[in-house]
Amino acid sequence: MGGDDVAARLGEIEELLEGLGKAHPKEISAFSRFLRETLDNKALTTREKELIALALGISAGCEWCIYLHARKALEAGAKPEELIEAGLVAVIMGGGPSLMHLIPLMKAIKKFEGSHSAFSEL
Repeated sequence: MGGDDVAARLGEIEELLEGLGKAHPKEISAFSRFLRETLDNKALTTREKELIALALGISAGCEWCIYLHARKALEAGAKPEELIEAGLVAVIMGGGPSLMHLIPLMKAIKKFEGSHSAFSEL
């Protein structure tokens, strides 16, 4: 899955939320409020919370989550190395399948942060 596919996955999230927002506005609105409140800077920064969400997405095997939270973590000021470290923590908890989900993480980093020599083989 290349960079265009990363963008396609993110587009699928937007389409899903838009469609559900029309069909189930109360539920999606409540979810959106919960999300905003939870990810707001409090005891943990948004950057830290996005790194946690990224690790959980990797552990759960959710490519959409990986792309979304990799982008949001970078936007919140995380460095690519921090994303990879969060991914490796996910591997501790999730084993080999989580390790394989570092592939979409590397693709997300390439897409959102530019090409890095350490990741050029992927």
